[in-house]
Amino acid sequence: MATVPSHYLRLPHLINQNYSLSLKPHSTRITFPASSWPARAMSKTEEEASISPRLEQENFELTTAEEDIRRRDREETKESKSLKDTWRKIQGEDNWAGLMDPMDPVLRSELIRYGEMAQACYDAFDFDPFSRYCGSCRFTRRHLFESLGILDSGYEVARYLYATSNINLPNFFSKSRWSKVWSKNANWMGYVAVSDDEEATHGRLGRRDIAIAWRGTVTRLEWIADLKDYLKPVSGNGIRCPDPAVKVESGFLDLYTDKDTSCKFSKFSAREQVLTEVKRLVERYGDEEGEDLSITVTGHSLGGALAVLSGYDVAEMGLNRTRKGKVIPVTVFTYGGPRVGNIRFKERIEKLGVKVLRVVNEHDVVAKSPGLFLNERAPHALMKLAGGLPWCYCHVGEKLPLDHQNSPFLKPTVDLSTAHNLEALLHLLDGSVLFIKCYFFLLQK
Repeated sequence: MATVPSHYLRLPHLINQNYSLSLKPHSTRITFPASSWPARAMSKTEEEASISPRLEQENFELTTAEEDIRRRDREETKESKSLKDTWRKIQGEDNWAGLMDPMDPVLRSELIRYGEMAQACYDAFDFDPFSRYCGSCRFTRRHLFESLGILDSGYEVARYLYATSNINLPNFFSKSRWSKVWSKNANWMGYVAVSDDEEATHGRLGRRDIAIAWRGTVTRLEWIADLKDYLKPVSGNGIRCPDPAVKVESGFLDLYTDKDTSCKFSKFSAREQVLTEVKRLVERYGDEEGEDLSITVTGHSLGGALAVLSGYDVAEMGLNRTRKGKVIPVTVFTYGGPRVGNIRFKERIEKLGVKVLRVVNEHDVVAKSPGLFLNERAPHALMKLAGGLPWCYCHVGEKLPLDHQNSPFLKPTVDLSTAHNLEALLHLLDGSVLFIKCYFFLLQK
């Protein structure tokens, strides 16, 4: 398993105090068969004296197993091709064929890393309604990663992204109760960053990377009810598309393209902000000699929908082509993201070469919305007939399914938001795999 810096593994960490997610510690002990215990009756004192060293031995063996597994994986990763040599495959050049089952250690490491970039949007967001800065980022752009304890990310935040909160998504936006606030009509949505560290760009990553991270929803699922649940042509909101049948969910499109000229932060739409910055960075780095460039978009929940939409938009507008005609790969990693558009949108995004990998908890209701009945799982003939309906949706890209109910680190819960929690997804990506390896390691002993 690829080694991930410690600041990328801040798990478990509750996103807010109202969220109840029970996580078992990584030192979970494996229960051995009862026949291995002494058969004779013992007093309580004798039993405690006998069991204690055995439990300590089990803990020691498991800890030793963890260390041995991590050391072995580090050696295997070093011996195998590193991210520097395989980054194009990790970015989906071959649609991640052969990398997901079993999980490639480099891919897992990258999924956790980009997931943490999306998590940074939550950690930095001011949710406090009694703060006059509610709805903004708690840290300045130049000190975002440093303030979050991410000291060696290798990225520099180039621009913050904002969206107008005037659209009809009341359960998504956060607003302050103060009369004098930083902005009455805007919310911080994420950021655009670029790898600027020499060691990260030319060493670990193997290329310069432009990363776009979108904020989504934390634990509340009420925002699903805000969805208008009908499709709208992307060309109707100013996105240049040769096919008028390409449609996406109207709420996502409005959030991405609407603006408020009276507000300093949302004077330009989120779309205009992200495209302007990507264009600037591609012009600056795209044609540098001996250096490759990639564009990676990440987001969780509704942020995943914005990630798919913006990744498509970058390619549709041709911003992933340099002045010399070099094509820059565009990859989207989403976590618990909903369906975004119809089947024509799926076909268009594939034609443009945008690669999408969706990390999904099988019990997450958000990943099954919208289009609960008419979606990619319906018979092909039915989809053909219903293709023109305004509520016929289709997922895009490849799917990486996870299941929190099968994890030894997540306690059983009836809370539906558990399946939608981003850090739970990252925990499943990393922790459960280590537990299974340790279990079989001890069995082999």
